[in-house]
Amino acid sequence: MKIGILGGTFNPIHYGHLRIAEEVRERFDLARVILVPAATPPHKTLSSDLPFEHRFRMVGEALAGNPLFEISDIEGRREGPSYLIDTLREFRELYPEDELFFIMGSDSFADIRTWKEYAGYFSLCNIVVVERPGVSFDELAQALPENVAREFTPYPAEKRLAHISGYSVYFFTGTLLDISSSNIRSLVRLERSIRYMVPETVERYIKEKRLYEQKNA
Repeated sequence: MKIGILGGTFNPIHYGHLRIAEEVRERFDLARVILVPAATPPHKTLSSDLPFEHRFRMVGEALAGNPLFEISDIEGRREGPSYLIDTLREFRELYPEDELFFIMGSDSFADIRTWKEYAGYFSLCNIVVVERPGVSFDELAQALPENVAREFTPYPAEKRLAHISGYSVYFFTGTLLDISSSNIRSLVRLERSIRYMVPETVERYIKEKRLYEQKNA
């Protein structure tokens, strides 16, 4: 079975996250996509120190009614920084017979050499890099550190880098909605509408819990 994994702070989750997950699911014929909210992201400071519980609940609200998407609290149950390598290893143990596809943005991939034990990612799963507009296959391929790049064979026509482990890095261009979590937080603080940027259930949760309001910023 093919399983997608999409991590993020989801602070809050929005339609941009959900649309990319859906398009990758369809493109790679994934049986399901698991969304993994980060508990303590090592590369990012959470706005307003929003607890994991709220971000986890919002993702759950966003996925309600979609049997192809599910949520995991795997990082919330682990102490310390939420390092990707640890998460991928846990998923590899949980699904030893399945083919895993980790979904990440091209901006994160470009900084991959700053991530803990990055060389180990490519032997654990496939990686789907969602490209930003104007970013070429060659530019993304060149983001790989030299010690790792030699382990790959490029297939430009397929926009794929084949790793010696048998897994691949795929470069995928989807529908990139111009929505960001930081903009949503700003709109809430300004008491402006976030309708059609997040699912109604997420909007309702933000209002009920009074998240991102000015006094909490």
